[in-house]
Amino acid sequence: MQPKNLQRLLRALARQGLDVTYSNYTYSVRLTNNVDAPVAEVLLPEGFPIEAKALKQLANLANVRHPAGGCICRACATPDFHPGDAGVAIGSVVETVDQVIPAAVGSDINCGMRLHVADLTIDEFLAKRDSFVERMKGDYFFGTRDATMTAHTMRALFQYGVPGWLDAMLDRPTGSVVKSNLEQLAQESDGCANAFGERIFLGGSMNGDWKLAPEELVPNDGLVRDGGLATIGSGNHFVEVQRVDKVENRALAHAWGVREGQLAFMIHSGSRNVGKYIGGMWRDKARATWPKGLKYPESQIFPLSVHSHPELVASYLQAEATAANYGFVNRLLLAELLRLRLREVYGDVEAPLVYDLPHNITLPEDRGWVTRKGACPAHTGQPVIIPGSMGAYSYLMVGKGNPAFCNSASHGAGRVRSRFDLNRRGASQSEAELGLTGVDCITLREERRIEEAPAAYKPIQSVIDVQVKAEMVDAVARLSPVLTFKA
Repeated sequence: MQPKNLQRLLRALARQGLDVTYSNYTYSVRLTNNVDAPVAEVLLPEGFPIEAKALKQLANLANVRHPAGGCICRACATPDFHPGDAGVAIGSVVETVDQVIPAAVGSDINCGMRLHVADLTIDEFLAKRDSFVERMKGDYFFGTRDATMTAHTMRALFQYGVPGWLDAMLDRPTGSVVKSNLEQLAQESDGCANAFGERIFLGGSMNGDWKLAPEELVPNDGLVRDGGLATIGSGNHFVEVQRVDKVENRALAHAWGVREGQLAFMIHSGSRNVGKYIGGMWRDKARATWPKGLKYPESQIFPLSVHSHPELVASYLQAEATAANYGFVNRLLLAELLRLRLREVYGDVEAPLVYDLPHNITLPEDRGWVTRKGACPAHTGQPVIIPGSMGAYSYLMVGKGNPAFCNSASHGAGRVRSRFDLNRRGASQSEAELGLTGVDCITLREERRIEEAPAAYKPIQSVIDVQVKAEMVDAVARLSPVLTFKA
């Protein structure tokens, strides 16, 4: 079935320089001012808004070419597709050959999702909810957490990610990690815990280099007190307590340790200021290395080519990996603070890790690299975590490895109203209009509650259903929100 007023919409997009066609929930888009412009595809449920700005951003990204050689051989977008602030649409996925694009990842490197479950009933949790919340507010909002590390541990973190950090911590535990179950952490880091063979994507380790990290975080010796580690961040980042509401695939849920009635803990955060430092630096470097005398691309998106600057391509990928390693450990530490407070309040609660995966990252795949911006890997058999808003369901899925969408899936529902719009007009709307009725949001700033209100997001069920129909993912379990921490 075609969307209403499709032809009128396509004519309006044509006036903005976009050649757009539609078939079976998929919009194909290309720039009209370039006869050789490649086509990008966007999967969208019926009735979802079509934003010309996002389509133009995706068409521009698909058209990125380096004059020395390098191209994009496939571009697509997932159903949480919406405009990005830095010229790259959220939900974009591109497969590149002989070039990498720092701007296609941006500054929130290895922003991702982490999911734990615990054998606590909702009644048991709510009976001591206030005590738990006060402890978590101290850690997440008031800086009572202790993420102190030795200089050696910080270097190992940046170099090797979770395994490097853990080895150093086993030698000399510091901060609140001295109260962690280090044996449990080691088992979760070693993998072999689910049908995909691991609990953390890539084992939480990429080929980093501590020398590429911010200098103040890697001193020669002494202790490092990094104010960014174990922090949620702003924007759409969160830590949410959920309930496993329904199991859809009992065999996989059992293999992954997930059962109906359990509590779940979902963490959405990334590499914080380290990612901003590295992402911003490499966007500037890519621009600075553009061939002298050649006109800048209209999109202002600058790739790095292996033909002209192979050493810069390698350095960028290692710098991105360095920030990604930090992101993996940041989510781990957010979870460890939570597990620590669970044990303090509720007794001996194990809260094992189900999975941790990134959704802002460049990875070697097939002929070159696949870069995902607000989309996550969804390879065959791999766990996939897709959150809704804080007033809607979230989903644990399993990837089906669909090559038409570069083995990817959405990283959430996607925004339909901007934070600016919510801050400007949301305060005058009722709780019901914002979708906030019954929502338990823990935050220090009321504007965060409004700008992240459920009304800001697309309907998660439609996002899930269209991806299942497209054979990108299948559902394993549905999770309902209990309370959400928003920094």
